[in-house]
Amino acid sequence: MRIAYHQRLVHANVHPRNLSGKKTVLTHGDALCTDDREYQAFRAEVRSESWKRDFLAQPLSERKQRIAALRARSEIEKKRKPAEIMDVNAGAVESLLRAHGYPRLIHGHTHRPARHEHRVDGRVCERWVLTDWYESGGVLVCDEKDCRAEKL
Repeated sequence: MRIAYHQRLVHANVHPRNLSGKKTVLTHGDALCTDDREYQAFRAEVRSESWKRDFLAQPLSERKQRIAALRARSEIEKKRKPAEIMDVNAGAVESLLRAHGYPRLIHGHTHRPARHEHRVDGRVCERWVLTDWYESGGVLVCDEKDCRAEKL
């Protein structure tokens, strides 16, 4: 049962595309951080219909305060947690790549911008992690040859 849940979690909010002639999957990236169980529980909570309904029923000023508190808590948690659990789980990445025919994977969230290479079932797959646009001002440019990170 844990595997089925894990697969549903990882494959949610995945957007397959043909990007310059190459199969590419776009995703936020947070569902791939399956080792961070506290974050995954939080993620499930705030995506529930009841949480969204209750949150949106609050006045805007209260929602803004709650958002600020959640962001502050997130910053504290990032400093408290071991770095390895806040990165993607290799098995989750492999599962996603396998399920979509070994495409290129592009995501953010993990704050480890770079091109990462994965061997999945004997195939070489690339995973691009995007930069935080509000801190580093970078973009990922993909053409028919390859992808490359560029600073703005």
